[in-house]
Amino acid sequence: MKSIRDILKERILVIDGAMGTMIQQYKLTEADYRGERFKDWPSDVKGNNDLLSITQPQIITEIHKQYLVAGADIIETNTFSSTAIAQADYDMQSLAYELNVAAARCAKEAIQQSGKQAWVAGAIGPLNKTLSLSPDVNNPGFRAVTFDQVVAAYYEQVKGLADGGVDILLVETIFDTLNAKAAIYAIKQFYHDHPQLKPAEIMISGTITDASGRTLSGQTLEAFYTSVMHARPLSIGLNCALGAKEMRPHIEELSHIASCYVSAYPNAGLPNTMGEYDEAPHETAHFLEEWAENGFVNIVGGCCGTTPDHIKHIADNVKEIKPRVLPEVEKEFESAAI
Repeated sequence: MKSIRDILKERILVIDGAMGTMIQQYKLTEADYRGERFKDWPSDVKGNNDLLSITQPQIITEIHKQYLVAGADIIETNTFSSTAIAQADYDMQSLAYELNVAAARCAKEAIQQSGKQAWVAGAIGPLNKTLSLSPDVNNPGFRAVTFDQVVAAYYEQVKGLADGGVDILLVETIFDTLNAKAAIYAIKQFYHDHPQLKPAEIMISGTITDASGRTLSGQTLEAFYTSVMHARPLSIGLNCALGAKEMRPHIEELSHIASCYVSAYPNAGLPNTMGEYDEAPHETAHFLEEWAENGFVNIVGGCCGTTPDHIKHIADNVKEIKPRVLPEVEKEFESAAI
């Protein structure tokens, strides 16, 4: 079986679409989220989508399978909030490790059932607490969490994902680069502590939140890129916050500065007044096809509002297009590393 790096030299790879959008279609109740095991849990758990990897694993596996059938080469685990810090909202911080193992197994099971070659990316979300910004406008020096606490939470998540057998660790939807640095540090520390394990590839995906082209914590795209390149990632890219139309100039800029592969998985346009996404699959696919033809991208897919239908259109539209060529500097680094 060829490595993902080898295949990325040959063709554009497709990452899956939204997990939350698909879960919503099942119209699950509080009882569905709880399952038998958590039927007496003291707080409400509806909306804790990550819990479904334990209580409704067949649903999560089925969603993964739909994306694989649609043409996804990389499927993301249902672990966007599977850290002790994020799970504290439901008093479920003790489940963090188990959630990651269970989610990785759902994804692996879906690949096995589909019979196709694909990779599991362990989704590492941005947390609901940030290291760069104070939650108190009157006390800008205050932080809700420390760097060491964030590292510890991510370390536990990485351990669960690794034990579950993921191929890639995807640090995604980054709006605070310091949180991302903590995640990268946790990944490096975990593999340093477990030298017998083959390190997973790292993908990094940031979020540009407005037309200025900056992250929420105020970094330009180039500054963000410079801040995380020490991780030697498989890819760096953008996801969420913007639709493809709004993301385009930022992806073009990134394609010029990145010495690694470039990923892009935008939302299905911008949300309407009801907070829903209206962009049709063929529209999203058309934007991403144009990026591919311009040599901007190596990995494409969808974020909020996208479905297996979006992914099918994207996969069909980019399958004959040559991937973005890595700059010479990266090739030299790779051969030196070998």
